[in-house]
Amino acid sequence: MFTDKVDLKDFEKQDPEYQDLLKRVLAIQADCEIGGPNLYVKNILPSAPTKLDQLIVARTAAEEMDHYRKMARLAGDIGLDVSYVLSRSNQERYVEAFRGSIDTWEDYAVFGFLIDRVGRFQLEEFIGCTYLPLARIVEDPDVIREEEGHIDFGTNKTAEYAAKGGEAKERIQKAVDYWYVKGLDMFGNSKSYRSERYMQWGLKRRPNAVARQQYKDEVDGLLTKMNLSIPDPNKGRLYT
Repeated sequence: MFTDKVDLKDFEKQDPEYQDLLKRVLAIQADCEIGGPNLYVKNILPSAPTKLDQLIVARTAAEEMDHYRKMARLAGDIGLDVSYVLSRSNQERYVEAFRGSIDTWEDYAVFGFLIDRVGRFQLEEFIGCTYLPLARIVEDPDVIREEEGHIDFGTNKTAEYAAKGGEAKERIQKAVDYWYVKGLDMFGNSKSYRSERYMQWGLKRRPNAVARQQYKDEVDGLLTKMNLSIPDPNKGRLYT
């Protein structure tokens, strides 16, 4: 297990596999950070039910774009230009959950509840990682606090729709059914060789299967409290 702490000045001295894995994870992270706003801003921002909701959507998008900027800067420092993710279509995103568009407030709520929660899990992987510039960003209390804010808003909105009962609850359940498996898939293949290499080089903390199960336990508990059904975790999955 690699335990050295690597700063920018030492990056080019590292094993080529370490360099390749770090570049890959920064490109994917940058793509995910900008991918969210590209899913929902166009349709959700103008259709917000209240001015406060509209402000929150705008602020959330701005914070995600700032997270992209931070990841893009890290990538640029090691010679990787990720500006291409700004102009690529949603269908070209690295992660399947960011392909398509979000057109309803139920989907926007559940996206925050479930998909932004995966984002928090992903950022937590880098806490204490061997690449110090990345560790410093995710250990910045503002970054985690902002991500938690996105999650809390989505979770509270989901619970609000569920509590209304009737058609509102049916619509939010439908959104949960759609995004639940996408959230599980975001953790990748349970037997991923690359995941093992990330851990070997100290760039991630948990195997994919462990992180996915921790996420599932957390989400299932919240769905039960909301009196929503827990979807079939295997239906429509791309990765197991």
